[in-house]
Amino acid sequence: MITVGEIAQFLESFAPLELAADWDNVGLLLGDRAAPVERVMTCLTITPHSVAEACAARAQLIVSHHPLPFRPLRTLTTDATAGRLLWQLAGAGVAVFSPHTAFDSAADGINALLASKLQLRHAQPLVPHPTGFGAGRHGELDQPCQLDELARQVQRSLAINHLQLVGDPTASISRVAITCGSAADLIPAAYAAGCQVLLTGESRFHDCLEAEALGIALLLVGHYASERPGVEHLAAVLARKYPSIETWASRRERDPLRWL
Repeated sequence: MITVGEIAQFLESFAPLELAADWDNVGLLLGDRAAPVERVMTCLTITPHSVAEACAARAQLIVSHHPLPFRPLRTLTTDATAGRLLWQLAGAGVAVFSPHTAFDSAADGINALLASKLQLRHAQPLVPHPTGFGAGRHGELDQPCQLDELARQVQRSLAINHLQLVGDPTASISRVAITCGSAADLIPAAYAAGCQVLLTGESRFHDCLEAEALGIALLLVGHYASERPGVEHLAAVLARKYPSIETWASRRERDPLRWL
């Protein structure tokens, strides 16, 4: 019998929790470690859609990239969305594990996956961690190319139709930095590493201006697009580790943002 605790222990070794940011809330957040598990669903975020899917499929564990709860709760009631979703999951016996920034930074984590999709050579952390791999990645392209060419390659790799760009589309790019989600705070690290562009999910307006002032380009693919591949990758990892368990990446999850 495979338990919640056994899977949690594996996930903690796959994406060591000490890699997580100080502000993060990672690990087993809801559930009984002794409870048996036959079905696991991965997702990017716990939402009404993903909760309904997990409950309908009788999953015993959700591995959600983004944690819920993220911040401490004073009360656990159905008056607010977070409390309502946690109450529903607890009532259905569904545990929640979140690897979040530990998975971002892990050796086989999201940023490593994105670096692999772009076939970056000599990829290494932007901000090394004393006990593990570290935040972000940076590496070299096989051949230098223009920024707009790289943007089209990113669109193909992530199967997206749109992205936002900061910088000169004709600029020559040879060294690329990657940090999934919303991590424009690593712009200075990317600049210090000699990168001409930082690929991330989203960035605030003033961070875009700071990048422009430093002369480093940005490729903003959207928060969802930058991290959803990791959700699918993690489902595949769990399926290989526990072949007797039914494992899938949420089929109902979608990007809440739409282009008109």
